[in-house]
Amino acid sequence: MPEHRQVVIVGSGPAGLTAAIYSARANLAPMVIEGEPSSTSDQPGGQLMLTTEVENYPGFVDGIMGPELMASFRGQAARFGAEFVGSKVRRVDLSARPFKLWFSDLPAAEPDVEADALIIATGAQSLMLGVDGEDRLLGHGVSTCATCDGFFFRDQDIAVVGGGDSAIEEATFLTRFARSVTLVHRRKELRASKIMQDRAFANDKIRFQWDSVVTKVLGDTKLAGVTVADVTTGEESTLDVGGLFVAIGHVPNTAVFAGQLDMDEAGYINTHDGTRTNVEGVFACGDVQDHVYRQAVTAAGSGCQAAIDTERWLEAQHAG
Repeated sequence: MPEHRQVVIVGSGPAGLTAAIYSARANLAPMVIEGEPSSTSDQPGGQLMLTTEVENYPGFVDGIMGPELMASFRGQAARFGAEFVGSKVRRVDLSARPFKLWFSDLPAAEPDVEADALIIATGAQSLMLGVDGEDRLLGHGVSTCATCDGFFFRDQDIAVVGGGDSAIEEATFLTRFARSVTLVHRRKELRASKIMQDRAFANDKIRFQWDSVVTKVLGDTKLAGVTVADVTTGEESTLDVGGLFVAIGHVPNTAVFAGQLDMDEAGYINTHDGTRTNVEGVFACGDVQDHVYRQAVTAAGSGCQAAIDTERWLEAQHAG
């Protein structure tokens, strides 16, 4: 027989762990499917496990390391009785309650766990360049979030990769801190909206390197520059920058729920009336449904909302 829980939470970033804290304190004994350490898309602790110092999470005057912050979240949830399972959800059935979840790709006869209510907090992952040195220096000069890390690059020369609204927004924000920002784009024109383009072209601190791609990230323990290649001639050059921001998009970790939950065209789960989805009893929080803010504090806030929405929904079911 599969294990049965009132509440199962899928994901263990700020949203999932905050939902676990609130659910556990409500005596709902949540099970948290926290992901697998070897997985890049849903590793335990979420994207903050890939960051170094976090200075914009309230309550930490001198900042805190991302993994340390997530360990505190997890410990707090465990203190109140949340149970953690180091697995990845590979199949779900949301067609009827209790909801069914499988941790294996094999067509098993029975699910691994059943849930009266489900909170989805699987987050989103930044699209990366896939070039040499990028993974090694992520958090050490390479970043995917200007609002998170821009402050660390005061008075430095910075490169931003991308050509859409997100890239322009990142570049514009970074000019508050940087000496200069070079936007590296593989085409001759930007994909961003005209108003965003006009804003960038009017900014004296933003330079443009057209028809170019980053082919290598330089440095051993800290970013020392990037190698850039011209896509038409193949000629390579080096950009002497202290920071590299990759802004080529995000992908929500929602593939396992496709066809069962309403999503927008980019794959983010649609929510309404708080964190409710189109399936009664299924709630979504954090970056899996937020493609605007993508901050640890906003994810934690929506995790709190999801837990409260879930608790009230369960109470209504029992009252009925």
